[in-house]
Parts: sequence; structure tokens; C-alpha cells
Amino acid sequence: KLFFTDYGNAAKVERCDMDGMNRTWIVDSKIEQPTALALDLINKYVYWVDIYLDSVEVVDYQGRKRHTIIKGRQIRHLCGLAVFENYLYTVNSDNLSILRINRYNGTDVQALGRFDNAKEVRVFQERTQTAVRSHACEADPYGMPGGCSHICLLSSSYKARTCRCRTGFILGSDGRSCK
Repeated sequence: KLFFTDYGNAAKVERCDMDGMNRTWIVDSKIEQPTALALDLINKYVYWVDIYLDSVEVVDYQGRKRHTIIKGRQIRHLCGLAVFENYLYTVNSDNLSILRINRYNGTDVQALGRFDNAKEVRVFQERTQTAVRSHACEADPYGMPGGCSHICLLSSSYKARTCRCRTGFILGSDGRSCK
């Protein structure tokens, strides 16, 4: 799945398949300007920062179990968001400090350090770098991903795929080749 935020005409947090199909709103109320998003891949939660409401909130992948982690002036101007173990990590764009926030109670907020021009924070951990299983976009005997001549996108599962073409090309009737 692909998770993303939108604060155009109607602010929301959404998810869809990697090929853009099955687009679903998971948060569409009491939300104004969601800017940063992070996933807890293990427990299947979506965290986001709303810079208009000065809040960090969480919801499960289906849009249930929503609650506010922290809200208020203490977390104004946040950008970037990452999850690692019991904490959320984010950047305060006012003073360029990296903040650590307890994601279960929101009361434990700590500035860890400052970095010039910091805009984003990422955490890499071995548990979320799962072994790749066989999938529909693997290269075929001719080296074409998923048998697609240009772009292969996973669809509703790792066993399904959709072929797409680069700009200026049209997908052929076979659903794989681009002309």
C-alpha cells in the first residue's frame, strides 16, 4: 500500500495500491493541514503531523482507533516524521532541532540536537527491512520487470501487477508493451 496526505480542497490522509487503484480515505474529518506522515509497519498504524492544528495524531490502516498523541505550542512547525520503537522523531523547523516524542503518552518530549537546514528525519531498522518474497514485478527471462516493457507497479497484492508506460508512450492491447 501507498499512504499519503492531501490538504487541497479537503484535507485527508489516504491509502491506495501501489498502482494508484483502490484509493481510500482513512482520515477526512477534524484535519486541516497534514504534512508529515510515518508508518508503524509492525503494528499497522499511520502517524501524521497537522501543522495547522499543531498536533500529532495516529490511526490504524483502516481509519479506526484514531487519537491525538500530542497537541499544542510545544510542537509547532514540525516537519518530517519517523517511528522507532516507543518514539516518534521529527524536526522543529523553527529551531532545526530533532525532537523525540513518546508515541504512547505524548508527555515525554525531548530535543535531541540541532542540525543546520534539517527538514526531514528517517529511521532505518532491520525489522522493517523484511526479506523480499517472490512478487509479480520480478524480472522475466528477458529482463523486463513483471513482463512489462516500461514500468511494473504492484497492485492489490504482491502477486498482482499493473504495467504502465513512460511519458509519451501508450500501453498496447496486450497490457504489457508500450508503443
